Amino acid sequence: MTAPRSRQKARPQRREPRQARARATVSFVLDAAAQVFAERGYAATTNEIAARAGVSIGTLYQYFADKDALLVALAKRHLDEAQAHLHAVLADAPTDPDQLVRRVIETAVDLNRPTALHTVLYQAAPRTPELVAVLDRLRHDLAAVVAALLTAAGIDPPIADRRGHALVVAVDAAIHEHVLQATTPDDEHARIDDIVTLTTTTLDAYTR
Repeated sequence: MTAPRSRQKARPQRREPRQARARATVSFVLDAAAQVFAERGYAATTNEIAARAGVSIGTLYQYFADKDALLVALAKRHLDEAQAHLHAVLADAPTDPDQLVRRVIETAVDLNRPTALHTVLYQAAPRTPELVAVLDRLRHDLAAVVAALLTAAGIDPPIADRRGHALVVAVDAAIHEHVLQATTPDDEHARIDDIVTLTTTTLDAYTR
């Protein structure tokens, strides 16, 4: 769920697809871009992506100014999918706070597992205002869940909101810097337990 951290600017997507056929073309191009970037990294070219998608380079350029614009679109799609998945998890979440914490953390780990494409997006996709806004919405939604738990425990809403945000930022960093550094499945499970303990202990301290 961490946003790309490199360049700040990218030329925007050139043309917004409105008809079903145009939307399908953009989807084909993005699927092809995901494959080629995963295989070739940032060295991938728009010519290779157009060929993989089965469209002309002119058609690709109707919608995307360059490969950075493709990376931004892929990163946004990844974040949108992560947000939808987390919303589905929260909608069917257990009522027990400890189980809820574990479910959300395990889901966040799954969504952030490093893949070849994820690595390219994280390292090379420009950090545009649009992507930052998507990430901020995702963090806001998770922080709101924490704040609701704290408010139910009697914490004033402004304090609950602040603490919710602090905990989400801390857990996000811990997932990337601790859990995702695991070398074996058993090690990952133990590290997830670490973060669950950290989170539940912090929630307990926040409610005092």
